[in-house]
Amino acid sequence: MTKFTSIFIFIFASFLALKAIDSFADVSESQKPEVEHLLEFVETTECSFERNKKKYDGEKASEHIKRKYKHFRGQITTTEEFIEYSGTKSTMSGKFYLVYCGDNDPIKSSVWLLEELTQFREQS
Repeated sequence: MTKFTSIFIFIFASFLALKAIDSFADVSESQKPEVEHLLEFVETTECSFERNKKKYDGEKASEHIKRKYKHFRGQITTTEEFIEYSGTKSTMSGKFYLVYCGDNDPIKSSVWLLEELTQFREQS
């Protein structure tokens, strides 16, 4: 076996090990109900969700957050990280998501979701 082959095998094995670790990362079983609750909370809200200067209803916002959750799942280990990676800001533009509820001033989605998470934890 050549030195190049050995190095290639080592790098490839390291890559596979890292991918395996990523594929197993996710919120703990005890926090999965929190993530599920937040997704349902977004989906059923009557508030508008602004992403990159365009407003979406709760159902569309929830779909988007679910896609981001699936994409970043390997990096998410807590409900707070779920909010940070999936429901805070655009990965492309870096702009924060905003939530518009009634006549109230818009609020950053991260604040809105963390407030709901706090209420959910207090009731559980």
